[in-house]
Amino acid sequence: MSDLRFRVVETAFKKKASAVESPMERPSEYFGKYVFNREKMFKYLPSKVYAKLIDAIDNGAALDRSIADEVAAGMKRWATELGVTHYTHWFQPLTEGTAEKHDSFVEHDGKGGMMEEFSGKLLVQQEPDASSFPNGGIRNTFEARGYSAWDPSSPVFVVDDTLCIPTVFIAYTGESLDYKAPLLKALRAVNKAATDVCHYFNPEVKKVVAYLGWEQEYFLVDEGLYAARPDLLLTGRTLMGHEASKNQQLEDHYFAAIPTRVAAFMKDLEIQALELGIPVKTRHNEVAPNQFELAPIFEECNLAVDHNMLIMSLMRRVARNHGFRVLLHEKPFKGINGSGKHNNWSLGTDTGILLHAPGKTPEDNLRFITFVVNTLMAVYHHNGLLKASIMSATNAHRLGANEAPPAIISSFLGTQLTEVLDHLEVSEDEDLVALSGKQGMKLDIPQIPELYIDNTDRNRTSPFAFTGNRFEFRAVGSEANCASAMIALNSALADQLIRFKSDVDALIASGLEKEKAIIRIIRRYIKECKPIRFDGNGYSDEWKEEAAKRGLDCETSCPLIFDNYLKEESIAMFEAAGVMTRKELEARNEVKWETYTKKIQIEARVLGDLAMNHIIPVATEYQSRLIDNVYKLRELFTAEKAERLSSENMKLIEEIGEHTIYITEHVHTLIEARKVANKIETEREKAIAYHDTISPMLEEIRYHIDKLELIVDNKMWTLPKYRELLFIR
Repeated sequence: MSDLRFRVVETAFKKKASAVESPMERPSEYFGKYVFNREKMFKYLPSKVYAKLIDAIDNGAALDRSIADEVAAGMKRWATELGVTHYTHWFQPLTEGTAEKHDSFVEHDGKGGMMEEFSGKLLVQQEPDASSFPNGGIRNTFEARGYSAWDPSSPVFVVDDTLCIPTVFIAYTGESLDYKAPLLKALRAVNKAATDVCHYFNPEVKKVVAYLGWEQEYFLVDEGLYAARPDLLLTGRTLMGHEASKNQQLEDHYFAAIPTRVAAFMKDLEIQALELGIPVKTRHNEVAPNQFELAPIFEECNLAVDHNMLIMSLMRRVARNHGFRVLLHEKPFKGINGSGKHNNWSLGTDTGILLHAPGKTPEDNLRFITFVVNTLMAVYHHNGLLKASIMSATNAHRLGANEAPPAIISSFLGTQLTEVLDHLEVSEDEDLVALSGKQGMKLDIPQIPELYIDNTDRNRTSPFAFTGNRFEFRAVGSEANCASAMIALNSALADQLIRFKSDVDALIASGLEKEKAIIRIIRRYIKECKPIRFDGNGYSDEWKEEAAKRGLDCETSCPLIFDNYLKEESIAMFEAAGVMTRKELEARNEVKWETYTKKIQIEARVLGDLAMNHIIPVATEYQSRLIDNVYKLRELFTAEKAERLSSENMKLIEEIGEHTIYITEHVHTLIEARKVANKIETEREKAIAYHDTISPMLEEIRYHIDKLELIVDNKMWTLPKYRELLFIR
């Protein structure tokens, strides 16, 4: 493999040399270069059209289709000046990726020639084939019609020669077939419910915005080595591979100096991201070898989701220009940390951040406590649903593996906030406890200035931790669409805030003062949702036992966790919020179960193929060489000396035989088990069968393959090993 390693690195350096060079401008000068943002709208649209479009974006006003032609004309003029020749509706189907169909601006001119045209009709609406995307039975094969519709709140952008228009995707019968449509509905629901609650504290509040800041973790591997691993190519993770002698045990990779080749990739990626209006800010080495992280500045939730989907696509493309492949699978390598996508979520109004403390007045603090406690209530009552929103066949490998949050949703608050809530819970008066801000810490080192310490520590084992002015939903997987978690969270909070306002209004109607009514309800809620609060070690077995006693969802089977979407309380919540109907939820679960089955099915097929066509032949050939060596030793030496010299080889021959027999027999058993599972008619039961029967077999077979990797001659082993995959030079 050393020759392959040399060729891979040599190719990578050649690609690096031809990579896109950084523009000389400062980032602020080319930020949004390829985005039809407000600056471009103002320049290319008539003033009245611009005003109506901004009103739709900022205030949720109904978009006047009469202005669509003028908007389209302005967009086209801007785009063609950039050399754009095509346009596409860019949407997010239930595949966890994005979809696009490119059409050129060309139309017949009616005189035997062609002309460039882009009408408002083409901007606002198109018709993808709805039956060809995952739809859970909403569309039959012969019922193809579906619609994509422009989302003006997410700006249009240009990639290469194509104008990309963010859109929702719905069936001909109106049901959502994507992530954006229900996300927009969830954001609308939380806006309405939170604004109503805000009016208790400030009647001037006009709207509440959900914000999201994602932290994207990922792995890089050399492109040539990636191509030599069919399991990486087809499943996104290594289905076999013994851990390297050195991995992350020295903890020397985290925040270490970024390798030169990786830094070049990151620089190129950041330039292109900034040009597309993605406000990337942070980059660093993560814990595992070859693992890195990218994070932007917070944005409005819908836009942040679009930008995350775009950055994942951009990462894949830019990586190839630098001789790398990006791995977004949550657990591409066994034995080292997997990758997550922490979703930092907060709420803000046109007057400030709702989750920011301490406030300037007791009323500000009461507002802060109100939204924190209602968030805890939403997480408590829908903890199983939130877990379902981040669960997948890939993320299941990462959760609970002592590197990521456990598969039990709980919330960490920190010492100060916990003390405040505990005091409120037991106090008899209805006065709010004062909150303090950051405290100073002086170090006994003259040249080091005073540090300001946050009013809460961090707990890396908490799936939903309060971290100062936001909650960090740490359990989201690295290749997931953030919208799934954000739909569940914002919908649950909207439902909870409606309940809160109803409870408070009932007390006010009975004659209680507003502030006292709010505090009384908050006190009741603090007691009710106390089981969701946990500040200890989420990895411990004691916590798993305690969580079960508290009534939290402790299920670990991915297919069964999906059942949370179809609980009556979940359906009622989504329908009341106007986010999704029972039919849409049932369809989405069908997609989830089917996707789970197919991913495990693909892994089983790939493992079986590699085992029988790569591993067994190589191991058998090496075994034959050992046998030949034993015979030759017996011909050359006396029986006693030959026995002594060949004893180790005899052990290896026998050990190889045991492993190859086990692998062969269990691959055949695996195939038969798949045949049985594939005959199950319902997607839920089929997914359960794959989880309970097929998935464990993969690990059992892998164990024996990994043992063979340590035995077989390195020159004969056909697959790049972890020690080659995990260390970029």
